[in-house]
Amino acid sequence: MTDLAPLFDPAARVIERASGFGLKIATAESCTGGLIAALLTEVPGSSAVVDRGFVTYSNEAKTEMIGVPAELIDAHGAVSREVALAMVEGALAASRADLAVAVTGVAGPGGGSREKPVGLVHFGFARRGGEVHHLEERFDPELGRSGIRLATVAIAFAGLSNLMDR
Repeated sequence: MTDLAPLFDPAARVIERASGFGLKIATAESCTGGLIAALLTEVPGSSAVVDRGFVTYSNEAKTEMIGVPAELIDAHGAVSREVALAMVEGALAASRADLAVAVTGVAGPGGGSREKPVGLVHFGFARRGGEVHHLEERFDPELGRSGIRLATVAIAFAGLSNLMDR
């Protein structure tokens, strides 16, 4: 695993800002396997902000824990815009959070395809009662599995910060 230290400050900023606004956060994570929630909860005072984190690594977990329809996964694949959006909506529905982030992607080194290469990550961002946003990133596979996962976490933090500005 690559050094996590560069992500401590961004995590702390998310916690500080959310705390200042009185907001709670939920995460729904596939390719990051809980790293977003883990780094947020590394910050002192995060218990006032982090409501819960869902590690939905398998398709069954996505369906059982946060209500992503199995038919949606069958139709579009777990790594898709549609599933990322359903994940973030499900995280809000299954929590008391005000903000949520969801990530699903191909961290590699295997598992990629022509349509969904290693490095492809779909993000969902949502604020309760607000719009749901999608972001697609295609990270360089040369970053390696850890690098792709950590780059995903960094973008998740930036997206959560952006939600607080809306």
